[in-house]
Amino acid sequence: VRNAIEFNSIPGVIEAIPGGRKEMLIEVKLGIPPIPEGSDGGGPPQPMRVDPLQVAKVFPYGRLLPIERVVGGLSFSTGRLVPELGDSDDMAICVAACVSIGYNDGTKSSKTVYSTKDGF
Repeated sequence: VRNAIEFNSIPGVIEAIPGGRKEMLIEVKLGIPPIPEGSDGGGPPQPMRVDPLQVAKVFPYGRLLPIERVVGGLSFSTGRLVPELGDSDDMAICVAACVSIGYNDGTKSSKTVYSTKDGF
């Protein structure tokens, strides 16, 4: 997620949001590789687990909507294993992140909003 927001113009867009940073809503959708076959108990593919609190820490301001997780992204063999870094296999995981910002225009919304103050 950090890479998705690192080189954008969120600071410039904040001026167009009524209420500024305090009222900015952040919506995050993550395309995450599926849980490997055989470890999910069957059924439709489910995305690997991602800690939403770690994702929330990336945003220094605004109010975070619930993070949407879908199957996507990419996982592949790197051919390298570095046990000193905690590797248990040679798999690399890439997650695609879509980050949208906006504001509440006063119409009723069914979405829950979380504060990103102090990274949560």
